[in-house]
Amino acid sequence: MALKKVGILGCGAMGSGIVQVVLQGGYEVIVREMDQEALASGVSNVNASLEKLVKKERLTQEQKADLIKHLKGTLELEDLADCDLIIEAVFEDLETKNALFKVLDGCCRADTIFSTNTSSLSVTRMAAETSRKERFAGLHFFYPAPVMPLVEIIKTISLAPEVLQELQTFAKNLKKFPIVAKDNAGFIVNLLLTPFLLDAIRAVGNSVAGVTDIDAGIKLGLGHPVGPLMLADMIGLNLICKAADTMFEEYKDSRYAPPPLLRKMVIMGYHGLKTGKGFYDWSDSKNPVPVQLDF
Repeated sequence: MALKKVGILGCGAMGSGIVQVVLQGGYEVIVREMDQEALASGVSNVNASLEKLVKKERLTQEQKADLIKHLKGTLELEDLADCDLIIEAVFEDLETKNALFKVLDGCCRADTIFSTNTSSLSVTRMAAETSRKERFAGLHFFYPAPVMPLVEIIKTISLAPEVLQELQTFAKNLKKFPIVAKDNAGFIVNLLLTPFLLDAIRAVGNSVAGVTDIDAGIKLGLGHPVGPLMLADMIGLNLICKAADTMFEEYKDSRYAPPPLLRKMVIMGYHGLKTGKGFYDWSDSKNPVPVQLDF
């Protein structure tokens, strides 16, 4: 089946990036949000991002206008019934995702492929709640989706080989590099990344060094473009804590146990870039300043 129309659930920071990438891949896109304000904000973000490409002369105004013509927004799940592929990109909550897939399972065609952009939740548990287990996979984009070249395709034990191949082709059409992982918590990237980030947070909590020195050590010593604590802020400390809990529950490995400092920061609303404060103060997002953590 040639994929032509893609339905995307969620048009937040992650979803709007996926919308842009899929549009630029040459597909018809319909994006669903819960309310008109969220939908308008998401579509506005897509428009603004494409406008930046026009200013950089990587798109013409005519090309941008043509892309926007292929985008439709909706508040109704039923409007996604004729899509060839569904990409879910809502908040990381299993019950929320399963509820959406249950509705779509009842109204979409039998050959529609379902996928989730989850970074750590069980794809198997989502697929098992539908009647299309062989046509359900993880399709994990990385933030920001228009920039990051990688896509993880998560394969459950029931995924049909031809569906896996279709998703690999789809990712390549988006000019992404697809890698395939089995459905284990964290998949490939977060399975390896999470202990690294948690170790950096433990180092702060244990007064090994300050935020600036830890990040500088990794950047300059290992050649990373950004330090682990700044990266954690950019990802979202609440998301890292939730993902770590998921992986610790599955593996019972202390490397995945969220450090006390991380839990305290999440409880106090220090989530990083999205809330304006984490290990850095993001009041000026272009020049974040390390926060003095008194503990």
